[in-house]
Formats: sequence, C-alpha cells, structure tokens
Amino acid sequence: MHRRYLVTTSILALMHTPSRATERPLIAAATSLQPALEEAGPLIATQTGIMPRFAYGASGNLTRQIAQGAPFELLLAADEASILTLAKAGHLRDEGHVYARGRLALFARHGAPFDPAAGLEALRPLLAAGRIARFAIANPETAPYGRAAEEALRRLGLWDAIRPRLVFGENIAQAAQFAMTEGAAGGLIALSLADTPPLRARGRFALVPEALHELLRHRLALTRRASEAALRLQAWFLSPIAAQVFARHGLEAP
Repeated sequence: MHRRYLVTTSILALMHTPSRATERPLIAAATSLQPALEEAGPLIATQTGIMPRFAYGASGNLTRQIAQGAPFELLLAADEASILTLAKAGHLRDEGHVYARGRLALFARHGAPFDPAAGLEALRPLLAAGRIARFAIANPETAPYGRAAEEALRRLGLWDAIRPRLVFGENIAQAAQFAMTEGAAGGLIALSLADTPPLRARGRFALVPEALHELLRHRLALTRRASEAALRLQAWFLSPIAAQVFARHGLEAP
C-alpha cells in the first residue's frame, strides 16, 4: 500500500510540474487510439501545460521508424510485442507499462448479408455461397488488430475461405475505412473505431470473443530521446483521468 501511494504521488507531482508553452514532444501512437487522443489533447494541455504532437500509424510501422531513428519521444502501441522488441534492442528507456486493453469488433455495413451479433460463424455459409465479395482487416504483419483478426479467423477455420476476399488496410484506421465502403460486407476492426459516429452511421458491430485471439494489451514506453515533458506525458497516460478517457472509447483498463 505504501508503495502504491508513492507511485500515485509521483505521478500527480509529474502531471502538475509547470511546463513551458514551447514543449511539444512528438508522440507515436497506434491509429486505434486516434478518437481517444483527440479528446485527450485539450485535457493534457490544460492539466500539464504540454501540447503533444501525435503521429499515427500501425504499431509495427512505428516500431520500425523508431528503430531507424525517428524523433519520437514516447510510443503508445496497440500491443506489447512492439514495445518489448524495441526495449530489447536498446531503443527505449525500459519496457514501459500496459495502459489499456483493446477489443476486436466484427463490423457489418448496413445491407450486409450477416448480422454481427451472430458472430464470425455467420460468415461460414455466406463464404461457401460466394456472398462475401470483400472483407476488411488490417495488415497482420504490421497491425496488432490485424494479427488478432487473422488469429480469430484461423481458430474458427475460416481463414482459407475468406483469404481471397480480404482487403488489407495499412493500419486499423484504413481497414475501418475499407470496411464501410461500398462493395465491402464489413470487416474486423478495433472497437475504438467501430463505436464512432462515422461507422455507426454506416453499419453495426459486435465484440469478438477474446478467447479467439491473443489479448490486445496496449503498452507504452519512453524512447531514449525522451524529454522531461515526455516523462510527464507518460505519467498522464497512466493516470485515472486518462483511463476514463480511454474507457469512453472502448479501451478498457488493463
């Protein structure tokens, strides 16, 4: 209990340390976080005096950029592997912290021949009948939500049948765009994007059981070039206030 008190006190102290208006650290963030971070930005500025700049991308692509020397000070990944890989290679200060847990959602456009509430199994007869022309997921090689989508489809024995019909987004935000475009039946995307006004206007969604894929634990960490401002931002992202913002966007507490 004493240790927890000290950690909480340290976080609060860091969050309220006066900062200069010119402090605008560059933060690498998974695209699934964009709706939450758009809400968080003004709160961060008010509570810390820091105005971070966010660069969005697939976690795997951001990992590669940091390894190649990109000037990011903090990485907010949509998985743990990206952070642990960078830490092992010496690009980060440490292995960071888990700050949220994401959920995979099955999204169907209005008029699609399946109901997301029926689950992924509803795709099986449609695939056999050739009634799914296009289905979107993120690139499994670079995007954690894409890996989770592939894993879920493989576990249900649907991967081979759906593979020729897949359209791959470079990141999960692009996959969400593909899922709601005309000609696509839907896709497997992040809950944090499925539950946004543009996608709710175009279709409906249901959560995919977590038992079908590896948990989407989101981890963050400071890079070797992190400034004092980035350290205070890390403290903010680990705070109860941040947890509330993330929760409003489908990102559960770890």
